[in-house]
Amino acid sequence: MAAAALVAPVSAREVTHAMGTTEVPDAPQRVVILTNEGTEAILALGVKPVGAAQSWDGNPWHAHLTDLLVDTVDLGTELAVDLEVLATLEPDLIIGTKVRQEKIYEQLSAIAPTVMSETIGGEWQDNMTFYASVLGKDAEAVTALAAFDARTKAIHDALGDAVNEQISMVRFSPNRTRIYYKDTFSGLILDQIGFKRPPAQDKNEFAEEVTKERIPDMAGDRIFYFSSDLKDAEPEANLADWLADPLWTNLEAVKAGKAQRVSEIIWNTGGGIYSANLMLDDIEKIYGLDSTRK
Repeated sequence: MAAAALVAPVSAREVTHAMGTTEVPDAPQRVVILTNEGTEAILALGVKPVGAAQSWDGNPWHAHLTDLLVDTVDLGTELAVDLEVLATLEPDLIIGTKVRQEKIYEQLSAIAPTVMSETIGGEWQDNMTFYASVLGKDAEAVTALAAFDARTKAIHDALGDAVNEQISMVRFSPNRTRIYYKDTFSGLILDQIGFKRPPAQDKNEFAEEVTKERIPDMAGDRIFYFSSDLKDAEPEANLADWLADPLWTNLEAVKAGKAQRVSEIIWNTGGGIYSANLMLDDIEKIYGLDSTRK
């Protein structure tokens, strides 16, 4: 693959990031973003990428991003970036993450100045602040994150005593079923609102893979669970199998009608500020609250 020629930007500055220090242009015009959460972040900052990693459950984008990514080129998944196509876009800045693209950092850097966050997931707000600093959009990030924080506070207040519910979170998958703990995208948002977690899930960790014998550890005052939003036969059959298990049907939240399926895209894989606000929309609907969107 022939690398695009690097042209020194007219005005640049050094940015320290997860892979080192890189000279980046002060006002990049052709930005490539290589994470789902990063795509949401820079769109919210007013930057439309020329290329982006495709959405995990999109074709190629999640439905809530499709209209915002018209003419953006699909570069493959976060784990399999198409470097040939990326190079043809002649970007002046590439933004990725060490946890996904560390092995191709040198190849990316040969195409254009490349900066990386350390990881993704629960760190989406810190990452958005970082991307904003790289793009010269600090004020936009402060405004967007302050509005999100205000929404979580408004929802907390509107919930009243319901905010004391202990919330359980579970992901059902044919490959592995997990109980999700607090250090997850949706777990941190629930915590920001002020929800409690059951004692078995009150851990500052990501998740734990479980077998059916561990279904009792899924107990909570309310259970939010998700599976693939694509509704393919295998994950749907797997989900149905778990939900038919007597250990599941005997959970108090299930018997009370307080086990709620939610979107995996919004609650897990989207990972950025658009998904975060859609998750708040879901919570408002589930609890019968008025909208706090401005």
